[in-house]
Amino acid sequence: MTTIYAAMRNRLLVCTDGDGTGSDWTATAHLEGRDLECVAGSPAAPERAFVGTLEDGLFRSADGGDSWERLETDAFVSDAVMSLTVSPHDPDVVYAGTEPSRVYRSTDGGDSWTHLEGIVDLPSEDDWFFPPRPDTHHTRWLEADPFDPDRLYVGIELGSLIIGDVGGDEPTWRERPPGSRRDNHSLATHPDREGRVYSAAGDGFAVSDDGGEHWEHPQDGLEHRYCWSVVPDPADPDRILLSSASGASNAHTAATAESYVYRREGDDPWERLDDRGLPTGDGVVRAVFATTADGTVYGANNRGLFRSSDFGDSWDRVEIAWDDGLETQTPRGLVVVP
Repeated sequence: MTTIYAAMRNRLLVCTDGDGTGSDWTATAHLEGRDLECVAGSPAAPERAFVGTLEDGLFRSADGGDSWERLETDAFVSDAVMSLTVSPHDPDVVYAGTEPSRVYRSTDGGDSWTHLEGIVDLPSEDDWFFPPRPDTHHTRWLEADPFDPDRLYVGIELGSLIIGDVGGDEPTWRERPPGSRRDNHSLATHPDREGRVYSAAGDGFAVSDDGGEHWEHPQDGLEHRYCWSVVPDPADPDRILLSSASGASNAHTAATAESYVYRREGDDPWERLDDRGLPTGDGVVRAVFATTADGTVYGANNRGLFRSSDFGDSWDRVEIAWDDGLETQTPRGLVVVP
């Protein structure tokens, strides 16, 4: 059975494929009325998932999304949980990021949390800000390295890409490595390419081949450079899907939306994937993506939930109820647990 967690603006959709064929989906709504920001899960612990909210803290399910409990997070600086990730090395190790920017770690599946200190002591912190709420900033994305369990990539919106060594008693942080983006919205790594890191940022796409120490900016063919979600093909680290728009209002607001999906293969220019079954263009907010180990890609925008088995060449709608309220929402995150 496949379970998809789609974090929308004011509800979490838990979608299950009961017969495993992709043709018999059911969806239930949870955490309705909450202001959702992120979602995380792991195939290594398929019954467990986490959701972060803007004002109500952190929630966990231990039964595949059927029920949710609010976790005690006294260590957190606020109830604004903006990012989550589960370690690929140990599903009991979970990282959370907040607004204002802090990073926390649990080593017991979310029962208790420890503050990984030092983020806001970095020299560039005075320059960090989040434009809609300019007096603050937040940890927009967390990505654990699949080869080094002590290495953590942190995207601050807006201000910095940070590399963390979090294995010791006192974590160490290095900010703004050469070529890194400032407005990182999502980061990704590849399970078969050590050192490969991808960034989808408000100031463009970037890729690193040395664990984030240096970054390059292949932009040829990428006409829309306010980038949001990035996923590599599990079978080919040089094959990448990216959602993007020309700016924030075109990306996040349904009334003014105009977003697109691009694919890059090897050193070829980016190709815009229009008319493939996944809605793009006018009225469509930027998509969020998630992949499975077999290369299936799922994408969500305000028009629905979609599935591709050929890495973006064609998409089929996941047949779940999609009411009018969802047409105006911008998906916050997507997790697939096969």
